[in-house]
Amino acid sequence: MSAKVPTPILQFGTSRFLQAHFDLFVDEAMHRGQAIGPITVVQSSGDASRAGRVAALAADNGYPVKIRGLENGVIVDRSQSVRAITRALSTATDWPKIVAIFVNEVEYVVSNTGDAGYAPQPADQNSDFQQKMSFPAKLMLLLRERFLAHGRPLTILPMELIPGNGAVLKSCVLALASNHDSDFQDWLENRVIWANSLVDRIVSEPIEPAGAICEPYALWAVEHQPGLILPCLHPSIELVDSLDEIEALKLFILNLGHTWLAERWQQKGSDATLSVKTFLEDIETFRALQEMYENEVIPGFAAAGMEDRARDYLATTLDRFRNPFLDHRLADIAQNHRQKIERRIRGFVHWAQSHGDTTKKPALAAMINKVPAP
Repeated sequence: MSAKVPTPILQFGTSRFLQAHFDLFVDEAMHRGQAIGPITVVQSSGDASRAGRVAALAADNGYPVKIRGLENGVIVDRSQSVRAITRALSTATDWPKIVAIFVNEVEYVVSNTGDAGYAPQPADQNSDFQQKMSFPAKLMLLLRERFLAHGRPLTILPMELIPGNGAVLKSCVLALASNHDSDFQDWLENRVIWANSLVDRIVSEPIEPAGAICEPYALWAVEHQPGLILPCLHPSIELVDSLDEIEALKLFILNLGHTWLAERWQQKGSDATLSVKTFLEDIETFRALQEMYENEVIPGFAAAGMEDRARDYLATTLDRFRNPFLDHRLADIAQNHRQKIERRIRGFVHWAQSHGDTTKKPALAAMINKVPAP
């Protein structure tokens, strides 16, 4: 596919998750004529060590995604090539080109930049682009250029694992735009669509230089609002009235379980080669995980009126954890462990208590007590 073809989708982030999730969805939808068009990927970190990955994402023959696991009791083991990405750029070296694409081609912005990308930086106060700026600051500059050029609206779809991610990103950008004129601020507030969304897929391994191995299960839930049209149609994409219940299930069952496993893995020596499925072959660990869910997590969902749905999701989650094909390394899950305890463990306890859950949670409390409250 020629790089001269306009790309109505601009994606911030080059992670293997995006490669096997959103990029794969768009690729499959394009084959059915159900996507707005191809993608320009932007590496916002400027990490030179990942230049090979960036270049490989837009290779003419695409990059591979291997989908392996169980789906409705049937073994799935297939590989496909993703060709939806036609440009792959870096803010560190391609900023003028990124500005031109953003101003002239883009209808949708998606992002998955990681926690560090949102952290405010001293460079955010500069009026001109600096590579050391945070992701929201870089986005604000691009939006400013678009506003000044023609003011055509667009839709922004963050995929970071942050509750209310669209609202959070909007708040960050508006705060950075507070010193700009009121017309620009009004445009950001009322003409740009900032959508909340939630993603769910285990992407266990990278394929070098680009590509990934993932499970069959996948979800991208997008919260509906007036004027919102999705960039593509796909069986794994849901447009929902509210993300609250889906978000609670994902964060406080699947993600909470991952963080609990990472904590136990650290206590048992942190073998860098150990995967989730291998770790759970230890009967004591698997039973402890089940007991934690049954005695500490399920009561919270019961208090919220979601017990049946939580039990169904938990059964699916345990099958996903034990997927015989996926080598989901605990060393990867344990990255940013303290932040994950805050968001997933302390966050769950607060959520459960807010719904009237008064049960004891000793395993979760022990993890929380290791991390000072913010």
